[in-house]
Amino acid sequence: MTKKIILLIVFLIAGSSVYSQSKIGYVDSKKIIDGMQESQDAKLRLDNLVDEWQGQLRILQDSLKNMRDDYEKKKLILTEQLKNQREQEITALSASIDNYKVQKFGEGGEYFQKQKEFMKPVQDRVFLAIETVAKREDYDYVIDRSGSISLLFVNEKNDLTAKVVKVIEGR
Repeated sequence: MTKKIILLIVFLIAGSSVYSQSKIGYVDSKKIIDGMQESQDAKLRLDNLVDEWQGQLRILQDSLKNMRDDYEKKKLILTEQLKNQREQEITALSASIDNYKVQKFGEGGEYFQKQKEFMKPVQDRVFLAIETVAKREDYDYVIDRSGSISLLFVNEKNDLTAKVVKVIEGR
């Protein structure tokens, strides 16, 4: 859907060349970001954090395995009350591990928050550079071709919003 809208905009811009020439450029922001040292540093910081979280997860999983193994070995000699207590402890630790995974790696988890936090300065720097080049080179539109196509820069002189609002309002 987004690609169709962007293509429609491009065709409208190209079609309006009778009235004026619009200058359109594109960038591959993924290529730019991947080549930046700041991006590589941010990825390294994130990888180190993930390694730390995975280490904690392994410790928890090893504890759960040991707890289960111990329970299975002693199950026959434990009283019903102790069996229930151990089963509850195992269930609680298992739930704790599941919660840890969701908290760290789940949708909206700490991994994604840290990724945004670490990459935001890099992305801001890239978008500022795109805007600088677009203004200096007098581009009207700059499109990002990496991943999903998106408009990164629009020269405000091409904004028809106010005119459309006037037409809608009958002015």
